[in-house]
Amino acid sequence: MKNTALSKTHESLGAKMVPFAGYNMPVSYEGVNAEHETVRKGVGVFDVSHMGEFLISGPQALNLIQKVTSNDASKLTIGRAQYSCLPNETGGIVDDLIVYKIKEEQYLLVVNASNIEKDWNHISKYNTEFNADMRDISEDYSLLAIQGPKAVEAMQSLSSVDLAEIKFYNFKVADFAGVEHVIISATGYTGSGGFEIYCKNTDVKQIWDKVFEVGAEFGIKPIGLAARDTLRLEMGYCLYGNDINDTTSPFEAGLGWITKFTKDFVNSEALAKEKAHGPECKLIAFELDERGIPRHDYDIVDGQGKKIGMVTSGTMSPSLGKGIGLGYVPTVFSEIGSKIKIQIRKKAVPATVIKLPFYKS
Repeated sequence: MKNTALSKTHESLGAKMVPFAGYNMPVSYEGVNAEHETVRKGVGVFDVSHMGEFLISGPQALNLIQKVTSNDASKLTIGRAQYSCLPNETGGIVDDLIVYKIKEEQYLLVVNASNIEKDWNHISKYNTEFNADMRDISEDYSLLAIQGPKAVEAMQSLSSVDLAEIKFYNFKVADFAGVEHVIISATGYTGSGGFEIYCKNTDVKQIWDKVFEVGAEFGIKPIGLAARDTLRLEMGYCLYGNDINDTTSPFEAGLGWITKFTKDFVNSEALAKEKAHGPECKLIAFELDERGIPRHDYDIVDGQGKKIGMVTSGTMSPSLGKGIGLGYVPTVFSEIGSKIKIQIRKKAVPATVIKLPFYKS
């Protein structure tokens, strides 16, 4: 089991630690509902240093990224980031990721912790054609997500840049908490605003301490992975391994908006055909019409009780006070307003297909 540079800090704060993607990670401190509310109404900090970071550089860096990702990275300018995915050769998704343009001929790819080795091998396979410089810097870097509507105000004193001016999916390389050359990125996973801070492992404790020092008057708290999951689900953000995987296509997952046919990329021909005739099944968002908590792998059934799909993510929404979830169903059941049922133990609980996000700030 690997530790992040802050594992001992989390233990000293009384965090409940669990194994996650090969790392010893804090799942909760005071409880998921309280932590969820802290981020929705104030400001909280996640240690997500288990995420992977690859630095792709050189004259062929963009060409490699264009080949392996679904989105059009040529649209990126320095200081901008882009959500994308790595399509595989059989119609599925190797991983979803964020691509940052750091400078001309240099990009940072941020990938999911559980997929670091898989993604590296997949990209390397295509790099034989381009010979871009690839460096896996995952082990050297930490990542903090400072999230919530009070994040900008609470953190402004720690940087010389105007944090309020960093737009969504933009970033600055600047000073933060006394450390130079930190990436301050407005690319959160909670839907409540804030920043993600990329820094070296050797600097993260100093940054963590200063963040909590200046955030004290704003009620800042450490937040675990359990609340991160309920927060992202309320926004309808996909979680790799649950809602997307090696067998789900971008069009089934509602990720057509990050799939651009302005270039040739891995499996683009087959994906273009799928777009033309439409996917046979789709990822839907649903709310339960009665009490109940939908969970991962619960069956989705039709009015006659026949299984039509499966829940990929589900929870009791702390913000809405009702059961919500995502799941795949045949396209015919995917229209907004469609009535379905979720098999929760022996009861088929009625539910309605809704438009994302669940949570509207």
